[in-house]
Amino acid sequence: MARITVLGGTGYAGAAVVAEARRRGHDVTAVSRTAPSSPVPGADYVTGSVLDADVLERTTTGRDVVLVALSPRGDMAGKVEGVVEELIARLAGTPTRLGYVGGASSLLTEEGGPRLWDVTEAQMPDEVKPEVQTGLDAFAMLQDSPESLDWFYVSPPADFGSWLGTESKGAYVLGGDVMLRDADGASTISADDLALAILDEIETPTHRRGRFTAIS
Repeated sequence: MARITVLGGTGYAGAAVVAEARRRGHDVTAVSRTAPSSPVPGADYVTGSVLDADVLERTTTGRDVVLVALSPRGDMAGKVEGVVEELIARLAGTPTRLGYVGGASSLLTEEGGPRLWDVTEAQMPDEVKPEVQTGLDAFAMLQDSPESLDWFYVSPPADFGSWLGTESKGAYVLGGDVMLRDADGASTISADDLALAILDEIETPTHRRGRFTAIS
């Protein structure tokens, strides 16, 4: 049984990770600014802000894994980077593994090719760019972190979000730094299926200080 904290544990990705972790019998703490409407039985919910040092201390100390699944929108816009910086400082040199659920923009479009961001930035709406930049910055911060920090970064595929209504298949295809597409050219996954990949990584680490992606 792993002791897992999910920051942003009531969001689309975070809530799915909390549910899958509890289904597998792990000790799970979910941190969010608001209480969940449908809490997962057995999960410990902490209502508070990750910008509060006391909340961060209380929910991340002594854990096996701390997963950041925060949305860099609203009053968290421009502040997630600071949380990552604080977590790196707190967790480097400890046994706690730091995970981050980011975006697809840092994925390569093909082996040896440009990042998705490099070919889509010009067409991206201005209001979305800061959110994308947060994911890019977090990935860079983890790559530059002390070697004593064990981390992993998850890049969902190109199409990922609650508004898409993506069907869960109960399975996934794992990838690395290159964006994946299925036989029909789709690059998508449900939160439930992405949670499978994340929990498999937590239970059997294969991407230490590295990144992975998945589609279903």
